[in-house]
This record gives sequence, C-alpha cells and structure tokens, in this order.
Amino acid sequence: MTEKFEHKKSLGQHFLNSDYVPKKMCDASALQTGETVLEIGPGTGILTKEIIARGAKVIAIEADRRAISALEASFQTEIARGQLTIHHHDARSLDPAQFNLEKQGYKVISNIPYYLSGHLFRALLDTDCQPTDLVFLVQKEVAQRIARDRKESLLSLSIKVFGDPSYICTIKKSHFTPPPKIDSAIVAVRKIGRGNFDNLPSDFFFKLLNLGFCQKRKQLIGNLSAEFPRNILEKILTDLSLPLDTRAEDISVETWLELCSKLYSTVKTQT
Repeated sequence: MTEKFEHKKSLGQHFLNSDYVPKKMCDASALQTGETVLEIGPGTGILTKEIIARGAKVIAIEADRRAISALEASFQTEIARGQLTIHHHDARSLDPAQFNLEKQGYKVISNIPYYLSGHLFRALLDTDCQPTDLVFLVQKEVAQRIARDRKESLLSLSIKVFGDPSYICTIKKSHFTPPPKIDSAIVAVRKIGRGNFDNLPSDFFFKLLNLGFCQKRKQLIGNLSAEFPRNILEKILTDLSLPLDTRAEDISVETWLELCSKLYSTVKTQT
C-alpha cells in the first residue's frame, strides 16, 4: 500500500484507512471494467487501488506533491501500462475538459475535502463535459441536505437540476486517519445530463435560484421582486398553483424549472 505521510489541515486531508469505504463507493457507481474514472485528491491511494482492481482507468488530480510521489512509487506498474495518470492540480480550478475527458464518457469517484464539496458539485455538473455518474464522500449533514431533507436548499436544487442524487450510506469517522469531527456519507448522483437547459439558459436558472434563497426566511415573491415586477410574479405563482407566501425551500426542482421558464419567456417578450 501507499507510503504514509502527515496530513495537511490546509488541504482538508482525512485519509481512508480501510478498503470498506472504497468498495462501497465503487459499488455505488456500478463501476465496470474499461471505464474511465476521475478521482479528485487520491491521497494515500486506497480508493485508487480499488478502482484499478475493478479494471477501470484512473485520471487522478492531486494538489499535494508528497502524495504524488508516494502514488508514483506504489503504482509504478499501473502508471507504466496507462491505467493510472496523475496530474498535479488544484481542484479549486477544476475543469474536467482539460484532462482529455469526454462528455458523458467518464465517472467521478472521490473522497473530497469537505470545504470543496459545493464547488466540486458545481464544477462537475454545470459543465459541457459532464460525467455519467458521480460518487462523493462528503459530510453526513451535506449528504442529507442533498438527498434526504424534505425542504430543498440551494445545494440540493443545484444538483437535482442536473441528475438524481441518492444517499448511499453513513460512514463513521473511524474510517479516516485522522478522524474528522463528524461522520461522513456516500452520496451518488446518477442520470446526469443538461436536458433541463435545452430551452432555458442555465445562468438564468441559477440567477433566479440564488435570488430566491438570498433571504431564506423571506417569502419567494419578496426575494424575486427585487429584480422582477411583483404583478408578473404573482401571476406566474398563481398559474403554477403556488401560494403567494411560498418560500424557495418549499418548491421542487420541477416547479422551479417551470417558474424559471415562464419568467424567462416573459422577460424575453418584454426586451
């Protein structure tokens, strides 16, 4: 196995310490021989090892040069035969297209730094170079907000508009070295695509979504009326059978798309 080294708090490193979690993550992605996987932050390589054992090709991006050196020592054979390619890269500037990944031609399986969760979901979903499936290990609270909460959030809607998220299982903190302060969870996003934006610009959808959630306790119409005429908003909400006191968190992604589509058509007509 890969050589051990001290974790860096600045990189949010919590290394997996058993093969239980990697197996669960690969199972969640229904990984098949011959598929390509983007792995963000392989660290000590325990997840990398499981992905490779299932016959997949790994494109790994890693910000820590110590980890890269250790991975190169442990996976010499796999690197030589082209099954593992490692890039020194900061995930905060991730663009999957720059690693020669093809649209809908790869999967993502990663144990990511907690603080990058929202950024990486957006970078991998709101792009023309989308994966077919995405499996992340994130904070349990984040996974619940995405896939289990009755109320919607800016994060959950930003994911559901591109795919179907599901909460796979809880991962106790004892599965990490050093252990984080809270438990984690595996969350999967499947059936990823951009079909919801065939006739609606994604930037308009996200502009409206952010506006709708800008003051969470405020009614949706109050938030949106900061930029759109109240009388138009009232008509659209009524047409959608939504009470005028509806809040952003009470609306499903399907209804959000209808609202955005109607408002976008109205705005286009008036310009």
